[in-house]
Amino acid sequence: MTDTLKVYDAKAGDYAKAFANNAPDKHLARFIAALPTASHVLDLGCGPGTASAQIAAAGHSVDATDGSAEMVAAVTRLHGLPARQMLFDEITGTDIYDGIWANFSLLHAPRAEMPKHLAALARAAKPGALLHIGMKTGTGEGPDALGRFYTYYTEAELTDHLTAAGFIPDYKATGRDKGLAGTTDPWLILQARLAPTGTAD
Repeated sequence: MTDTLKVYDAKAGDYAKAFANNAPDKHLARFIAALPTASHVLDLGCGPGTASAQIAAAGHSVDATDGSAEMVAAVTRLHGLPARQMLFDEITGTDIYDGIWANFSLLHAPRAEMPKHLAALARAAKPGALLHIGMKTGTGEGPDALGRFYTYYTEAELTDHLTAAGFIPDYKATGRDKGLAGTTDPWLILQARLAPTGTAD
């Protein structure tokens, strides 16, 4: 994770420029529309804060978190929002969030650690809370051309992880896009609800 964070610290400005947009994309718009009024949302791996700002603009409170110090600084500099530096191992709390936006962030976690991270998110989420998760698809794990660590998942594998943590997937989208490293990669987005009975630890 250290090498990955070094890349994001060094590339925070480039990342902010590459992925800036003035309105939510269709996936974020869908997520926002499904939230209860005045929801409390965790933006896990918020990057420079574009999604956090758009969620806040829709009337919700946002906990913007990222492992990169430079990304956290960018959130306040670009959007005037508070943000905090936090690693996946530092996810805490119980029954806090109405929604969790984990858009292409957890793909940096080693495969063996994904179950504990999803269990922590399930504990932090309120029953019935909405989770959005975006991942690159494929198999294996390892560094990309920039040195960032990635874990790749199939749809079945990611679905199994979510259901084991107590989330019930109800929407998916797939596609291919060019990322910061310059490669065009396939991806998968799943949105899920935490079961009313909570997590299945």
